[in-house]
Amino acid sequence: MTSEPPAAPTRRTYSFLGPAGTFTEAALAQVPEARDQNWRPVRNVGEALADVIDGRSDAAMIAIENSVDGGVSTTQDALATVPGLRIVGEYLVPVEFVLVAKPGVRLEDVSVVAAHPVAYAQCLAWLTATLPEHSHIPAASNVAAAVGVVEGTITADAAIAPPGILKLHDLELLADKIGDNAHAVTRFVLVSRTAPPPAPTGADKTSLIVELPEDHPGALLELLEQFATRGINLSLLASRPIGDELGRYRFVIDADGHIEDERMADALLGLRRFSPRVLYLGSYPRADRAIVRYPERYSDEVFVEARDWLRGLVSGEPGA
Repeated sequence: MTSEPPAAPTRRTYSFLGPAGTFTEAALAQVPEARDQNWRPVRNVGEALADVIDGRSDAAMIAIENSVDGGVSTTQDALATVPGLRIVGEYLVPVEFVLVAKPGVRLEDVSVVAAHPVAYAQCLAWLTATLPEHSHIPAASNVAAAVGVVEGTITADAAIAPPGILKLHDLELLADKIGDNAHAVTRFVLVSRTAPPPAPTGADKTSLIVELPEDHPGALLELLEQFATRGINLSLLASRPIGDELGRYRFVIDADGHIEDERMADALLGLRRFSPRVLYLGSYPRADRAIVRYPERYSDEVFVEARDWLRGLVSGEPGA
């Protein structure tokens, strides 16, 4: 009797903004469990998240914040409106840009530049100084812009792209390091279907989207007090319109700590009582692995002792 050979391990699939060579692919390359798995290039954030929801992918890497331009609104709005998602990790990618064209094109020949709008904004000062009369054609990604220039599907003379594009395509390097901020960094998050958060590491972040109740003086202050009174630092606070009427906003929040921290759990309970809608996006290790510091009076032990004290009062324990 012969035994069946062991089944090959199931390969996981990860979606990312493609094609190959994008900053999103560079972020995905930082995920240890994604190595040697299936990587699925997509055209936009919506498609990436749909892959996760519909089961075509196990997770998707998407950009959520840039150190120069702030939050990526399309990502923030998608996370606010697409149910059943969790952020399970974050990754930082330094941002550097080059200007490329077909072989033989010179810098002085360029009058139309293709680029993703975010990249274009980050190179605008250099472009204005170097090519003051240029015009811009938006592209779905910077790699797509470069490929479109090479293949002639985009009517541009040159494209802004990441430096790695030169290893993938036959392109003329017209200029390098054209970004206006040499320290620019983009923050990416890995998003899966709803699942329990990874265990606390002590260097964690919790992401939320919170809507204010009816508009009244001090409403935002009341929201922020849910964190301040529990010693929780916020590393991101961004407003996005809800879209149903003028003056209605939701707030995208990154808070230092993990949902299993007593102070964070207590803050979420406070938010739940305060807000008509609290969307928990996940607790996950910080990309920089910086340990979260907080005053001793907000330690887990203090919260537990306070609950035990109250329980003793209610039960009539002697000395409580």
